[in-house]
Amino acid sequence: MLTTDALREYGADVKEGLGRCLNNEAFYLRMVGMAVKDDKITALAAALEKDDLDEGFELAHALKGMYANLALTPLSAPLSEITELLRARTRTDYGPLLNTILEQKKKLDEIALG
Repeated sequence: MLTTDALREYGADVKEGLGRCLNNEAFYLRMVGMAVKDDKITALAAALEKDDLDEGFELAHALKGMYANLALTPLSAPLSEITELLRARTRTDYGPLLNTILEQKKKLDEIALG
């Protein structure tokens, strides 16, 4: 069940996230719920699989902003790292970072969707 306590246990900076949502807990949780339903991480994985660094950057940048605004640090931190690598169009193995992102998204999904 999606609660602020569950998000704290996950590693989210709930105080910061709530602050960005005018300390309205229901609104914050609704926004996190919307982020959970977003499928751009799947699109990011597909872009990286086909070595499309431009598309990968656009997706990573959007995801980083969404998760950072909600203070979901376990996702925003690796997304920030991958965004900067993609911004520089760095040719590297994105697998380890992508796996971290996918693992953290799965954990968030489990919290939100049960």
